[in-house]
Amino acid sequence: QVQLVETGGGLVQPGGSLRLSCVASRNLIDYYGIGWFRQAPGKEREAVSATMSSDATYYADSVKGRFTISRDNAKKTVYLQMNSLKPEDTAVYYCAADSLLLDSNWDKESMYDFWGQGTQVTVSS
Repeated sequence: QVQLVETGGGLVQPGGSLRLSCVASRNLIDYYGIGWFRQAPGKEREAVSATMSSDATYYADSVKGRFTISRDNAKKTVYLQMNSLKPEDTAVYYCAADSLLLDSNWDKESMYDFWGQGTQVTVSS
């Protein structure tokens, strides 16, 4: 079992930046695939990015070149740096983790066993 806590959400103007953090309760982050998902009002939850135990990183096409995922194993934390934010990035952002995640499943919500409570990101002028 692992608990995940997301922080860093807020209100930002279009073109601005935010950095989300996902802190895990266990010092096993090296062994987990960690993903970021988001859900906008009235829409299904979608994958945004993931960092794998293989050190590979993955991004949805909609955020490539604007978002960067990274991990600090000593701090048990995964970050999502979001730049050049757009109104369509507005959503609740969730951190998720799994110990057996395969790289090919990084974007599959059903493959993640542990989820955080989410943090709201609003991009608006």
